[in-house]
Amino acid sequence: MIKFSKLFTTCSFVFLMSLVACGDSGSDPGPDNPPEEEVSLSEQNLLRAMNLADHAIEAHFDGAGMKMARYYNPYTDVRSDETGSIWMYTSAVEAVNAILHGLQAQKEHGNSKLYDENFSKYTETLAKLYDNADFYKGTFELVSYTQTHEWSIYGVNRGAGKGSASVAGIMNVYDDQMWFIRELIESYKLTGNDSYLEKAEYLTEYVLDGWDCSRDANGNEIGGITWGPGYVTKHSCSNGPLISPLVWLHEIYKDKNDEITHRFIDAADKETRKTEQVKKADYYLDFAKKIYAWQKASLIRPNGVYDDLMGGCSPGNPETITVDGQTYRKGIACRDRVGPSISYNSGSMLSAAADLYESTGEGMYLTDASSLSDASFEYFADLGQTKEGYYTYDISGFNNWFNGVMMRGYVDVYPSYAANADYIDSFQQNLDFGYENFLYEGFLPTNLLVGWSRTTANNNTEGMFNFAFAAEYAVLAKYELEK
Repeated sequence: MIKFSKLFTTCSFVFLMSLVACGDSGSDPGPDNPPEEEVSLSEQNLLRAMNLADHAIEAHFDGAGMKMARYYNPYTDVRSDETGSIWMYTSAVEAVNAILHGLQAQKEHGNSKLYDENFSKYTETLAKLYDNADFYKGTFELVSYTQTHEWSIYGVNRGAGKGSASVAGIMNVYDDQMWFIRELIESYKLTGNDSYLEKAEYLTEYVLDGWDCSRDANGNEIGGITWGPGYVTKHSCSNGPLISPLVWLHEIYKDKNDEITHRFIDAADKETRKTEQVKKADYYLDFAKKIYAWQKASLIRPNGVYDDLMGGCSPGNPETITVDGQTYRKGIACRDRVGPSISYNSGSMLSAAADLYESTGEGMYLTDASSLSDASFEYFADLGQTKEGYYTYDISGFNNWFNGVMMRGYVDVYPSYAANADYIDSFQQNLDFGYENFLYEGFLPTNLLVGWSRTTANNNTEGMFNFAFAAEYAVLAKYELEK
C-alpha cells in the first residue's frame, strides 16, 4: 500500500506538471548560462556545482547577516519573506563543503588551476555561513537521563540576534545538530580550523546526552535518541546521521590519548548515575556502533529499508523520575514502529555502514551496506515512470534533499560494492537532463525531468533543493575522479 501511494502521488504530480512544462525553459546560453567548454565529466560536474551554488547563495542570502530566504523565483527575481530553518541553512554549508572536497580532489589529480582559483573563495564563504549560523543559536537548561546541564545549541528558527534564538523544548531537535556536526567535521578536515572541530565535539556531547541510557529489566540500555529533548518519539533521522561523524571523530583521535567523560546508568541497580573517564577514540566508536545497532534492530523493515520512527506508546511529553533527590528524564520503552520509509533514513545508514566497515573491517557492515544499497534502489527508484530510460525518485515534500543523502550513501559504499555505480549514474543522468534542458538563470526546477511551469509565479525554488543539486554535482565530481 505504501508503494502504491508513492507511485500515485508521483504520477499525479508528473501528469499535472506535464501540462504546464516548458519545452525550452531558458536553457539557451546567456550571461548566466555560458556555453560549456569540453572538459572531463568530473570537472564539468564541479563547474556545474559551483554555478548552481553561486547563484543560490546570491539569491537566497541577504545582507551581512546571511539571512536565508526559504524560496526564490528565478523568473520573477523575488525572494520569499519566509526565513529558512537551521536545517535549510545547513544545506548551504553542505554544498560549499562538497565543492571544497571536489576542488581538493581536482588538485590531487593534477588540476591545481581550478583549486587555486576557487578554494579560498569557498573557504571564506564557509566562514561567513558558520559565523552567521549563530543567529540560530540559543541557551537553555536541560534535564536529561543522567544530569541537568545548560547548553548553547541551534534552534529550529532564526533569532533576532546572534545567540538569541528560542531553543528550549521542541524549539530544537537533535537531527538538526547532527547535520551541522557532520558539516563542521567535514570543514575541519578540509581547512584544519580547530574551532570547527571544537564546535562539532560540543554539539556531539549535547546529542549523546539525549541517548536513552536507562536500563531495561535485564540491565541493558534501552537506547535510541528522541527527535529532540521535547519529544518522546525516536526517529531514524535522529540516530542514523550521527554515526558517520562519530566514526570520523574516532579516526581523528585514534592515535591520541585525549579523554572524555562518559555518563551512564548502573546496570546492576538500574538507577545510579555514574561517570567514567575514557579515551575519546573508544568513546566515539563505541557510540557509533551502539547507535547503528539500535537503529538496525529497531527500525529496519522486512523489505530492507528503514522506517521513520518509533513511537505511539508513550505519553506525548517527556516524563521525569527522581533518584536520590535528583530529577532525571525517564526512559522510553515504546516499540511501535511507524512509517513511511524515507530515502534519507536509508541513505544515512548506507554512509554509516560504509564508514564503520572502513574503520573496523567488520564484514557485517559491508553485508549491510550492499543489501541496503540494493533494497533502497529497488524501493525508491522507478525506471521510466516520468521519462523513458530515466529513473524517477519521489520529489514530494523535502524528498529532493532526502534523495541527495541517499545518493551520497551510494557513493560512500561504492568503493566496497561496485554495483552502486548504476545507482549513482541514475542521479548523474537526472541532473544532466535538468541542467541541459531546463537551467534558467543558474537555477534548476524542482522536477529535473519535467521542467518549469508556464505560470511564472509557480516557479518558486526551495533554497535547500538548489543547494542539494549543487552538492550532488560536487559529490559526483569527486566520485568520477576516484572511482
